Amino acid sequence: MRIIGGRLRGLKLAAVGKRRTGSQLRPTTDRVRESLFNLLLGGRFGDPVTGARVLDLFAGTGALGLEALSRGATFATFVENGRTASKILLENIARAAVEEETRLVRGDATRLVPTSGEPATLVFLDPPFRQALGGPALIAARSGGWIADGALIAWEEASEVAPPLGIARIDSRRYGDICLTICRMEAPGT
Repeated sequence: MRIIGGRLRGLKLAAVGKRRTGSQLRPTTDRVRESLFNLLLGGRFGDPVTGARVLDLFAGTGALGLEALSRGATFATFVENGRTASKILLENIARAAVEEETRLVRGDATRLVPTSGEPATLVFLDPPFRQALGGPALIAARSGGWIADGALIAWEEASEVAPPLGIARIDSRRYGDICLTICRMEAPGT
């Protein structure tokens, strides 16, 4: 795995291979990540990356949030519960030398406590497939003030998803065995 574009383009990320047994990670492939960023930056959504505050839920290796930082996001918060994944994520943050632009929250993405920080304008959601964790994670993040009204959400899952109330589905694409759904956080009352 590597960073595809931007200032960190070509940076190799920590391997998830056999030496990381027990990690149960399923990193977003370079091809899918490139397709996602081409979609986000293709004009339909303006430029949701430059200047963005990113929330990477179920962050795993952090490849999505790091890619966003490479392409102009200003800050990324990674939420990861796994011990092995957190170690890999911290290794990748160090490789990219973006410690000052990141924060790692170790915990369950479906049980986020309220935050006093600035809410995210771009959210990556890549929960374990077929476990119905994406919706609860978005509800927890929204109710805890982690996500701004109007934020764009890129949700990876094995099949199409139905977002929770208050989150509008605006696009869906299939890349092999991955379904990528783009959503937008609606303002209350809309």
